[in-house]
Amino acid sequence: MSNPLPSAAFQNLTPAQFAEGMRQPGAVLLDVRRPDEFAGGHLPGAINMEVTSPDFAQRVATLDPSQPIYVYCRSGARSANAAGQLNAAGFGQVHNLLGGVLDWPEQLVK
Repeated sequence: MSNPLPSAAFQNLTPAQFAEGMRQPGAVLLDVRRPDEFAGGHLPGAINMEVTSPDFAQRVATLDPSQPIYVYCRSGARSANAAGQLNAAGFGQVHNLLGGVLDWPEQLVK
């Protein structure tokens, strides 16, 4: 499987690795899907910032770049895009959920 961003500093994690990491103290869980997708079910504790929104960069700038960020979407494509943008914005600990919520084994919350 080829990574479209070979120089990206973010880590792609399996659902099990992602679940373990997102439970660390201080971890920020970021859902980058559309608000209607988020409302249909999301990971517990997630905040919603749509990656395709024109103000995504401004909204991300409100987060603390020293905290680990765990990013996900429906299938993993939009979150990989968002993770790359987070790295470019100076976030050093960015983690992407491979397979997105489609591969998430636990119950989503509304």
